[in-house]
Amino acid sequence: MAQVVFSSWGRNIVDNRKGGGQDAQFRLPTTYDGDRPLAAFIGWDGIILYDEKVDVPQMVAEYMKRVQTMYCCGKCTPGKKGTRVLMDVLADIIGGRGNERLFDTIADLFELLKGCKCTLCQSSTVPVMDAITHFRDDFLTYMNGSRPASAGTHRFVEKLTAPCTDKCPAHIDIPSYIEAIKEYEFGFSLAAVRAAMPLPSVCGRVCPHPCETACRRKNVDESINIMVLKRSASDYEWQHENSPPMIPGAPNEAGEVSEDFDFAYYRKHLPAQPKPRKNKTVAIVGAGPAGLAAAYYLALEGYPCTIYEALPEGFGGGMIAVGIPPYRQPRHLLQRDIDIIAALGVTIIYNTRVGKDISLAELKEKYDAVFLAPGAHRSKPMGVEGEDKGYKGFLKGGIDFLREAYMGKDTGMGKKVVVVGGGNTAIDCVRVALREGAEESTLLYRRSRKEMPADVWEVDGADEEGVKFEFQVLPTRIIVNESEQVTGVECVRMALGEPDASGRRRPEPVPGSEFVVECDTVIPAIGQDPDLSFIPSDLGIDITKWNTVVTKYVPYKDAAGKDLKDGMGNFQTRTLITDHEGIFAGGDAEIGPLTVVACVGSGHRAAKVIQRWLEEGKAYLVDDEYMEDILNYMGVYDKNEKVQWLDSAHREHQAEIHGKERASYKNYCEVELGFTNSQAVREAERCLRCYRVAMVAVA
Repeated sequence: MAQVVFSSWGRNIVDNRKGGGQDAQFRLPTTYDGDRPLAAFIGWDGIILYDEKVDVPQMVAEYMKRVQTMYCCGKCTPGKKGTRVLMDVLADIIGGRGNERLFDTIADLFELLKGCKCTLCQSSTVPVMDAITHFRDDFLTYMNGSRPASAGTHRFVEKLTAPCTDKCPAHIDIPSYIEAIKEYEFGFSLAAVRAAMPLPSVCGRVCPHPCETACRRKNVDESINIMVLKRSASDYEWQHENSPPMIPGAPNEAGEVSEDFDFAYYRKHLPAQPKPRKNKTVAIVGAGPAGLAAAYYLALEGYPCTIYEALPEGFGGGMIAVGIPPYRQPRHLLQRDIDIIAALGVTIIYNTRVGKDISLAELKEKYDAVFLAPGAHRSKPMGVEGEDKGYKGFLKGGIDFLREAYMGKDTGMGKKVVVVGGGNTAIDCVRVALREGAEESTLLYRRSRKEMPADVWEVDGADEEGVKFEFQVLPTRIIVNESEQVTGVECVRMALGEPDASGRRRPEPVPGSEFVVECDTVIPAIGQDPDLSFIPSDLGIDITKWNTVVTKYVPYKDAAGKDLKDGMGNFQTRTLITDHEGIFAGGDAEIGPLTVVACVGSGHRAAKVIQRWLEEGKAYLVDDEYMEDILNYMGVYDKNEKVQWLDSAHREHQAEIHGKERASYKNYCEVELGFTNSQAVREAERCLRCYRVAMVAVA
């Protein structure tokens, strides 16, 4: 168990340098990579020391040097000049050229930098002030031309982050793409998105936007409408018939910038045209978001990728194509994102199921690396009496129903439809049922509306379209007539008891409350699993009890020795490396069924790990990825922070088609219409640009 030597984090001082056992409350791992000790953490809210040998003056001097030379944007005088002076002052102290008057200079700069344009520079002074306050003697030692006797040697690793970026599973640089929209540079906004997300039209529409739950603007009034701003950047490109700059032969937007704004960041991060093709190849199982993301970033590095997809041509996108209705995600825009990826030299072979049409062993033999990203297309059983009897009107599952509907096949649906479940798939099913001609569409859920895992706005949309809801009910038996046609579902009322492991109140049956919901169709939509039957046992790839692929991980523990969970509830940092060399896994098949953006983040990391495997013969994580996960464990957003702002400004909302008629027969027209450009700019202007720089000392 690691002892916290000193902490000023969160303005709470814990000082154990002279003994004692004060506890510090924060979620910081005690190791950097599961092996090497984490000696210190320095950032926007103070200093945390695990190792008393850390040279604090040297650490803060290096911290300020990196803030000033690597991350200060220079767009405001206090930040541009103040951080430079502060960097020089600290360098003078470390060089033995300082005197005690410099402490006053640092304090003055601390006040000056409160007037910065954004939070990056002003937050960077917090640990500096903590250092000169609580480690004054160490600074004085340097001023006298010496170095503290106990000081050791450590390596420093820094990372730029923001509360929203940290919360995003794909870790998109959100403040950058919002800043570009504010400056009317939609092309550069999209470039910043594509640096971490190659499906911008998708995640601009169907992302659950966890980033908005960590928006500091929420501490003032309302969070920034981050998701729709991403859509605005994406829509601008296709609406203006602009060619994506990373496609070979397309014009590069880097030469088309206004002269009154510094776009050095966007020039640096604009997706370049693909590097020359290399002679090592990658096979990818599944053309879903994880597979497409991996192919995109590998293709930019010059690696030829071939994706094997079980669905027919025209249904690339995996679960996006057959699990998200067109009224939420128009098919032509999904296809546009896929076409851009294909234009980089990615080959997609449709109608080919790995394990049936070609074996995994054959892929391993044919390609230098294989990435498993088959998605989660198999519906979970509902667990009620009669579901396995083959009754007419009892459909296989929600995902299967949606897939059949989108592919124009007969779904087997009748006129009175009941859907069982509380997630987004269940909501999609009841809404699609109306569009497929159902006269009644009813959702059964065992908890309350407030506890539904589905996105609130999707539930509201179903409500507006005329979906009926039965909350706190549990189906127990399928009722059929003599022809074995479904005629109803027997249910029991549920009462909410004590919270369970998920934190939600446990539903418990109410004796004697049985009743029947009449229907001719029942669609279970309580979840889905990956189908991993294509992985032969002789390859040595383990499968978990949750039917996901086992990959190697980095276990993190806190100072008390307890396992740390990341923002997605996992106990580990994911490497995406299986036990079979050269085979990697990601997306739903590795993390379990989650979101599009989580799968994209998984695919992006997989691409980088696979690239290292192809180039160096070994797969591993690098500093940026370790820092990404350490910050995710710790958390960057503070919901209790008092954010100072002069004025409140209302959140812009996208236009939307209203009324039950939007769910009329076969009407799959898009319901949400996005921002106008002027709306997008106004919403972007609300952003507080909440950058922070974190740095660790590694033993």
